[in-house]
Amino acid sequence: MSELSCLPYAVGHGQEGVCLTLHMGPHRILLDCGLASLESLPTAEPPAEFVVCTHAHPDHSLGLLKFHQTWPHIPIFSSAATAALLPLNWPEVALPQGADFCQRLPWRQEVALGEDLTLTLWPSGHLPGAASILLTYAHRDRRYTVFYTGDFFLSNGRLVEGLPLDELRGLKPDVLILEGSQGTARHPHRRQQENSLADQINQAIAAGYNVLLPVPILGLGQELVMLLRSHHHFTGQDVTVWVDPWVAQGCDAYLDLLPHLPTNVQNFARHQPLFWDERILPRVRRLGAEHPLTDPESPAIVIGYQEADLSLYGGWGKRPWRIFLPDPLAARLMAAGFDPSPEETPDRVLDWLQALDPHLESGHAHLETYLLTTHCDGPGTTQLIHNLRPQHVMFVHGSPNYLMDLASLEDLQSRYQLHLPSPGRQVDLPIGDRFLQPAAPETLFEGELTQTGEGILLSLPQAIQNDPRWSRLADTGLLQIRWQGDDLVLRGISQQAILRQAAPPATRSGLMVECCFRCRYWQQPRCNNPQSSLFGFPVAAEGYCPAFAPKPKGSAG
Repeated sequence: MSELSCLPYAVGHGQEGVCLTLHMGPHRILLDCGLASLESLPTAEPPAEFVVCTHAHPDHSLGLLKFHQTWPHIPIFSSAATAALLPLNWPEVALPQGADFCQRLPWRQEVALGEDLTLTLWPSGHLPGAASILLTYAHRDRRYTVFYTGDFFLSNGRLVEGLPLDELRGLKPDVLILEGSQGTARHPHRRQQENSLADQINQAIAAGYNVLLPVPILGLGQELVMLLRSHHHFTGQDVTVWVDPWVAQGCDAYLDLLPHLPTNVQNFARHQPLFWDERILPRVRRLGAEHPLTDPESPAIVIGYQEADLSLYGGWGKRPWRIFLPDPLAARLMAAGFDPSPEETPDRVLDWLQALDPHLESGHAHLETYLLTTHCDGPGTTQLIHNLRPQHVMFVHGSPNYLMDLASLEDLQSRYQLHLPSPGRQVDLPIGDRFLQPAAPETLFEGELTQTGEGILLSLPQAIQNDPRWSRLADTGLLQIRWQGDDLVLRGISQQAILRQAAPPATRSGLMVECCFRCRYWQQPRCNNPQSSLFGFPVAAEGYCPAFAPKPKGSAG
């Protein structure tokens, strides 16, 4: 019998949270509890002796309160900052002792959970208090080690430092359990992402727009406030940043965590308020009944909870609105004419996005997307693996296709024993036994090139369309092709990429004159102009192409 095994209850596919039971000899440790209900957990006996929570995001911690109420004698461990942030997951529940059901552990100190089991927390980046977990089980003359990252990020954010890779290099755990939410994608550096978003917001304000930024309660919203406060594009600008009550709760919780934030943030807070500031531009104000949103002469930036009803901002005030959606799902929503499958979109988000239709049609609201990730991309994920040098690697938390892409990488296949767990199926993790690596999932397709007098045609098999990523590649029917050594790399060009590359037409009163909404060939959501490269494809109302043809005078729009 293997000394190490893992029984997943949820592995973070889609909207699913993460909850794993790790077996180390006779011990059972629950890693995170991001379950909306505890129905999947066994009830005959407690599912674990100990629970460890990596961080306070709901997909890793939502079920902890119910777990504690069901089994109050089971210890729950986390970092001090995570314990302080956890109550934001249950705003409707009065917790007179805060999150005291969660025992707070220090960083980098080995804590004994039993005579033969120890636990050590390491900062994981991603969110203040987010922890990676090192568990060590001593049996006879052998020490078994498991390292679980939770959500991790190697780069520094505005309010949290990245995972300290130098301190963990060469750790050589027997098992590494880590997230793969970004798959093999390659992202620009974090600072480059921040500068790109700051440019987008700055251009929107310069064109006369207000800006709406839907975000979760914790993490991204607070990062955006700090970005707007400290970026050179906005310093001294007569702009008001409004923060809705949900996200403001997260900001207030961060203020209580100031000693846990990076040194540069603590130094910033010694000279001016971290969030709420009326004295220094841009102003940062709370939004609520006592502080309603007004329509001043200066532009407004609203940071709001993404699952609250944000549609009311689309038609509010005299200025038009730019709504920046932070998730790649936003691009699919725009391309699909706001008709995604319910499985891919939280109901509340879908409701207010659909309610925006009249404002989009009238030109008073426009959608745009951006990338500001707090998860490692593919190169960052493989960098961590190669530096830790485990025997087993288990990928959780991400689209199954993205996790499969990681497990298919040849440099991982040849060095490590890789696992893609499914809920309810135990994974044995034999140490030192002979292990035959299963074949990599089939992700290769054969095509055919045909050279004609007009160019080169590429024929691909029909089976490639079965992958859900095909719809994103074929979004516009346009491809970007470049050489990479002796290989030719093809990448789909999205609507958003086309809009950003196109030279912006003249504007009047902050509204785009030559946009798809004013084109005679645009019938929501598709372009019907045979002369346009977007012919037959869904396009956003604010889109633009050189084949623009104005509607006849007197027609709608």
